[in-house]
Amino acid sequence: MPALVLLGAQWGDEGKGKATDLLGGSVDYVVRYQGGNNAGHTVVVGDQKYALHLLPSGILSPGCIPVIGNGVVVDPEVLLAELKGLQDRGVDTSRLLLSGNAHLITPYHRTLDKVSERFLGKRKIGTTGRGIGPTYADKINRQGIRVQDLFDESILRQKVEAALDHKNQVLAKLYNRRAIAPEQVVEELLGYAEQLRGFVCDTALVLNQAVDEGKVVLLEGGQGTLLDVDHGTYPFVTSSNPTAGGACTGSGIGPTRITRVIGILKAYTTRVGAGPFPTELHDADGEALRTIGGEFGVTTGRDRRCGWFDAVIARYAVRVNGLTDFFLTKLDVLTGWERIPVCVAYEIDGKRVEELPYSQSDFHHAVPVYEYLPGWTESLSGARTFEDLPKNAQAYVLALQELSGAPISAIGVGPGRDETIEITPFL
Repeated sequence: MPALVLLGAQWGDEGKGKATDLLGGSVDYVVRYQGGNNAGHTVVVGDQKYALHLLPSGILSPGCIPVIGNGVVVDPEVLLAELKGLQDRGVDTSRLLLSGNAHLITPYHRTLDKVSERFLGKRKIGTTGRGIGPTYADKINRQGIRVQDLFDESILRQKVEAALDHKNQVLAKLYNRRAIAPEQVVEELLGYAEQLRGFVCDTALVLNQAVDEGKVVLLEGGQGTLLDVDHGTYPFVTSSNPTAGGACTGSGIGPTRITRVIGILKAYTTRVGAGPFPTELHDADGEALRTIGGEFGVTTGRDRRCGWFDAVIARYAVRVNGLTDFFLTKLDVLTGWERIPVCVAYEIDGKRVEELPYSQSDFHHAVPVYEYLPGWTESLSGARTFEDLPKNAQAYVLALQELSGAPISAIGVGPGRDETIEITPFL
């Protein structure tokens, strides 16, 4: 059986948790391959709602093995707290596997993230302040602390001391902050070692052996395509690669083993944090989308910026990810509008542009070109087949499919696990 990738096709928050959870009962492994606890998934099972920040959504599916891959940056305090929260609710977390090559978020990473963002003032990026960016920076600078370092006190101490030689200079002389004692950091990190030891292994080896044995591996991205550090709206991006290429580097599974790439696409558009957003609404429609859709960050609680569906970025997501199909979420939120605008192109300096401009300046000045589709008033919550949808809702889905350039294989019509229309089986 193949390895599949499931990722966000917009700016994140598309409902990846619901999609992963839907597949969780049919796959053997669910792998988080990038990001950290700056992302979040909400999964509704029956009358229970679960907010997952670092753990793969598959942890809620009995029999599925959740994996935190080498491409993830891990805050051990957050991970253990999240595990305990699920255990207290009766969820079995013993199946979790954690890559020994994943990098650790330390107290000094969190401190640097917060003070540097404040220092930027009006030029701030809109980070979550959880230390994600500084941890990835240390990884690239070869100054990172990995999970496996927790089990060798000598190496851990050397690495922390070397990192803080420089970082304490920055904290004291640039930000006027107190230096951080290496011993304090080492002591805190060592305190997590035995609690994590039982989860740690060579996850890349385990996953490749699983594919060899015909098991199904689902690779789950955090954030979304337009937040990718290489292919997103730089510099207003995350510090890793949520796109399909990141699934390979962040899991250790080669690209020839991946046969399906599913993009999660919200029926409108949202983003959190600063950066360009052509279809953003600053009116009653935007507030209605936010309220009806519950558009508040799972991890941060911040209001999400809301706008109409943007087919230009959907087409871009198809291109850079090689998407095979879409899972369209939150179609039910659009119930009640007389007509629904859809962005089909941009106007930039008086010219119509069909594709995402490569220039940051052009994208900042992009004005959406809208087409208007008729809305519907009927509730979608009971729909379980495409034919159950109102005619105008069916037409809306077909229009989005045509404009986006990939088939829509499933549709979310409510937050519940069962409130989904499956058009083409994913497995």
